[in-house]
Amino acid sequence: MTRKQILKALETDVLHAGSVLLGAHLVRGARRARIVEVEAYRAEDDAGSHAHRGRTKRNDVMFGRAGIAYVYFNYGVHWMLNVTAHPEGRAAALLVRAAEPLEGLDEMFARRPRAKRPEDLLSGPGKLASAFDITGGDYGVDLFDPKSELRVEPGKTVTNVVRDVRIGLAKGRGEELPWRFVDGDALRWISKGLSASAFSQEERA
Repeated sequence: MTRKQILKALETDVLHAGSVLLGAHLVRGARRARIVEVEAYRAEDDAGSHAHRGRTKRNDVMFGRAGIAYVYFNYGVHWMLNVTAHPEGRAAALLVRAAEPLEGLDEMFARRPRAKRPEDLLSGPGKLASAFDITGGDYGVDLFDPKSELRVEPGKTVTNVVRDVRIGLAKGRGEELPWRFVDGDALRWISKGLSASAFSQEERA
């Protein structure tokens, strides 16, 4: 999968892009990780989306072009990295929930001293942001510009895509939607185990 192909998927449909972004690499300096879990959010029919009620200063970048970093501070505790999707004017994004560390693990452990093993480094969106030094200063970064310090690069295409419900949403906020995308061959690296309703995307195709 090339950079252009990933970006094209993001521009076209956030649900299609959910499986395409899996396997891509998140890069910052010497740190590199393979994305293994994402969640899709879109404005028009998704009460769980930050953009569901319209455009604000906080979510403005979600209404722009695809492939941009939408970063927000969650519950005053953790930064979260999202990749914007859809054409301009139609807000959507993919939350990067977990990744498999590939390079620069010493730096990641230095940023996350409580992590005791590689599986603990990036197994959650807050952990991932901390390990990659992602903060509000990364809001609006073009993740598909090869010159960006924080960027997404192509990786090996994931063929075993598992779909599941999203995590931590309140009742009535789209908690039943199977918009969590997971690399079924990399379950040791994901943020949380699969639910009973998880299914293989190929089986439902």
